[in-house]
Amino acid sequence: MQFNELGLAEPIMKALASKNYVVPTPIQQKAIPVLLEGRDLCGIAQTGTGKTAAFALPSLDYFARNPKVTPIKGCRMLVLAPTRELAAQIAQSFRDYGRFLKLSVETVFGGVPINKQIRALSQGVDIVVATPGRLLDLIDQRALTISHTEIFVLDEADQMMDMGFIHPLKRVAKMLPQGRQNLFFSATMPKEIEALAAQFLNDPVKVSVAPQSTTAERVRQQATFVNQAEKQALLHIVLKTEDIDRALIFTRTKHGADRVVRFLEGAGIDAFAIHGNKSQGQRTTALQAFRQGKVKLLVATDIAARGIDVSGVSHVINFEIPNVPEQYVHRIGRTARAGAEGVAISFVADDERPFLKAIEKATRVKLDIAPLPENFMEAVRNLPKPAAPKKGPSQSPAHQAKRAEGQRRYQDGQKQQRGVPDRAHRTDAEGGEKKPFRGRGRGRNGVGAHKGAVQRTGAPR
Repeated sequence: MQFNELGLAEPIMKALASKNYVVPTPIQQKAIPVLLEGRDLCGIAQTGTGKTAAFALPSLDYFARNPKVTPIKGCRMLVLAPTRELAAQIAQSFRDYGRFLKLSVETVFGGVPINKQIRALSQGVDIVVATPGRLLDLIDQRALTISHTEIFVLDEADQMMDMGFIHPLKRVAKMLPQGRQNLFFSATMPKEIEALAAQFLNDPVKVSVAPQSTTAERVRQQATFVNQAEKQALLHIVLKTEDIDRALIFTRTKHGADRVVRFLEGAGIDAFAIHGNKSQGQRTTALQAFRQGKVKLLVATDIAARGIDVSGVSHVINFEIPNVPEQYVHRIGRTARAGAEGVAISFVADDERPFLKAIEKATRVKLDIAPLPENFMEAVRNLPKPAAPKKGPSQSPAHQAKRAEGQRRYQDGQKQQRGVPDRAHRTDAEGGEKKPFRGRGRGRNGVGAHKGAVQRTGAPR
């Protein structure tokens, strides 16, 4: 089957031709005909199989054939994604596939000023791609309504559950209209996800293109047993010996990701970190630099394991392997995309061996065990010291002092509103009580005393 056999609208076919898309992926072949009929769909496919186009193309076809004025402060289609990066990527796909359609697409997520998003939504939008938290913030501020939504998409549902979005999703479900089309996509389908799907879907068609917890067939997977304290030396050797185009390096914690980057910088190796403590600007800059090839190494927590479609990732390195087998599947799915081959290398400490066994049991794949390199202990002894943490504006002493002063003033203001005496009424270190000076005379500098001016009195009674 080819795209021209699916019956998509001409403007969409024109956009696909400009990107040289001819043959749809298996999930697209199965999902698009069902969605063109207006049915609800529950799609299960491992990451990197083309799920975004599977729901974007038939939705754009619906809009092309059913033009309608967007409702004020509303949207005709709502797509929910677990992370900011995935939301931005989905929105860009809609813009690419719908470039010859006059449709408006907006992203809604945290980490950026909300007022700009409120203005963008004020006249209504055709397609809104959002993360749950910021979506509900806008709804609570009456800047957005989803009561007129015609198509609803929940992408990466299993990660939504992992990130604790179950209650926000239940709130969203109650606000959506009854007569909508629902699209539900997930890489895995445990019982909890099935229960969540039942709240959104109405007599859905189920589509699956890969068994649960399978790994990419074109990924060469290997593991090396190494002490936790010596992993950094092993990473340096791997980066020197492997033919790496781009590599994603995964850690379990945000602090761990930053620490790996500092060690790499200490050895003169460029790398960026991406995790939840980074600002949206920092995350966007790091991902763009990685996507454009300006930096070959991106150190990430599992925030980047889902849905980030970066071509040319030749290696995934699990600096720390995950304790959830499904997360391993999502991590290594960042390589071997679009028919390419990839390499997944895992560093396994003694306390991580049970995690490795769980991964092999769930994926039914036995990882190749690679020994430590011959020169490993020498590399451990000669490991360069990590670079010092970079001090950005938020870490400078002047900035910290300014923030502390602003916080102090805010707290004093709050106390005054509650009737708590402010600093001018407290006993000072010398035992004298500070009281407001309410006279109208001139101060020492010749300026009239203001309400906050103070004078010292004797010891408090």
